[in-house]
Amino acid sequence: MKYTILFIFFLLALVVKTSAQNYYWIAFTDKNSTEYSLSAPEEYLSERAIERRQKQNILIDSLDLPVNSNYIDSVLTLDVEFVHSTKWLNGITIKTDSTGLDSILLDWSFIKEIQLTKPTSFSTKSATNKFADESQLFSGGIDSSFYDQVSMLEGQFLHQQNFKGQGMQIAVLDGGFLNANINPAFDSLWFNNQILGTKDVVDPNSDFYSTNYHGMSVLSCMGGNIPGELIGTAPKASYWLIRSEDTGSEYIIEEDHWVVAAEFADSVGADIINSSLGYYVFDDASTNHSYADMDGKTTRVTRAANIAASRGMLVFTSAGNERDDSWQRIIAPSDGDNVIGVGAVDKDLNPAFFTSAGPASDGDIKPNVSAMGYHTTLQLSNGNVGMLNGTSFSSPVLAGMAACLWQRYPTKTAFEIKDALERSAHMYLNPDSLLGYGIPNMRSASTILDPLSVLVSEKGTNWQVYPNPVKDKVVLQHSGSQLQNTITFELYSIAGQLIQLWIKPAAQTIVLSELPTSVNGMFLLRVNDGDKSETFKLSKSN
Repeated sequence: MKYTILFIFFLLALVVKTSAQNYYWIAFTDKNSTEYSLSAPEEYLSERAIERRQKQNILIDSLDLPVNSNYIDSVLTLDVEFVHSTKWLNGITIKTDSTGLDSILLDWSFIKEIQLTKPTSFSTKSATNKFADESQLFSGGIDSSFYDQVSMLEGQFLHQQNFKGQGMQIAVLDGGFLNANINPAFDSLWFNNQILGTKDVVDPNSDFYSTNYHGMSVLSCMGGNIPGELIGTAPKASYWLIRSEDTGSEYIIEEDHWVVAAEFADSVGADIINSSLGYYVFDDASTNHSYADMDGKTTRVTRAANIAASRGMLVFTSAGNERDDSWQRIIAPSDGDNVIGVGAVDKDLNPAFFTSAGPASDGDIKPNVSAMGYHTTLQLSNGNVGMLNGTSFSSPVLAGMAACLWQRYPTKTAFEIKDALERSAHMYLNPDSLLGYGIPNMRSASTILDPLSVLVSEKGTNWQVYPNPVKDKVVLQHSGSQLQNTITFELYSIAGQLIQLWIKPAAQTIVLSELPTSVNGMFLLRVNDGDKSETFKLSKSN
């Protein structure tokens, strides 16, 4: 009996010690004397990650080198436990129940910074609070408009040509993937081996598919497929599922989890990151960000997101759901200079009431673009298909669509795909702080990436254009009777640059006068009448 009591006391002591540990971020000054070499990247990057860099002429540099193991080993001589490391920001996270750690470590010449990122006396939130704004907005039910989130982007232009993400790899950074291994939306992903692997940065010992629902719903916006109920924007892409978010609390350590997750996505060769996560306020108010920090380069998570993009990946993040609270603004890392921050609209292209406002504090246009985030059809945590609201869902809707676009143009760089998405958006010439450049269009983006890849005609089936060659005006004559309320006209250079956008009331005859170019040559005129589109080659002469 005595030994039993002592054993129980010993176990309790272990539990108390574990629960009383502080987490610290420790940044190193350099990577001197590292055992790794830039000439042998296969030691720390996958073949696919190296190929991504080579295809886009991106040099492997010191940011790719792992953290100096001698520095890590030196820190671990203290009474601390290693959690994880980040090569991009050159540091580690450790946990310990020792006190006065900073006074010891800051005297070491190779240590640049130390920060308490999760304290002993942390508060615990309900696991649903993190995404409460989204779950409370659930509308329930579905209807025949479930394809709207694809067609809003004119994604059918790619899907009908069987560009559905085949061969593209998307890393999903989120708070959990509850039942993603059994929910019906993902049957085809599993059957076709499109789930490439999982990683839990928060708790490597977790029961991975028993965590939070959020990442599962996000995944369904891209990879979901239930005939007649749900179609993701990239149902044939392959996916890495990565848990970086601790949904039970909100501390700045989660930014460091995100960095490690993004590095993992890079190292295995992912093409695209979708992160329906964001940061600005924490349970430890001393670590809160200010709007001034949303300048595209300050927070750790934003710096890492920029680096991820510099490695040749497309990085999509939610702009945030903060416009109906006191913060109102975009959140990190959507502010990143190289990041695609995504706002939310409803089916009528109106800004969702919650979608966070830009711009970035340095004046950059944010969000970059927007997609369906109000009544987005997806897989719910209860196993049903329904609708949720949030930029958490507009971001993956667009990320999946971008995978299909990149699949069609595999020789293009991530920068070129990002640029085409922005320039194809319906407000590109007049962006604002709620939708950014607006809603991207996959047909227009295809025109930008390769002007001759879309159907270009001299004589259309619905519209006739004359005169051609043109001087200062173009007349368009519609041959049918059914027209939408408004018609959109886009004039492109032969290199794919959008020169002018007109939105005209529907009419059988429409005149576009004073063409905004004095340069002679070939141009492309695209006419959008609802879901019908025609592109004409125009010869311009003075």
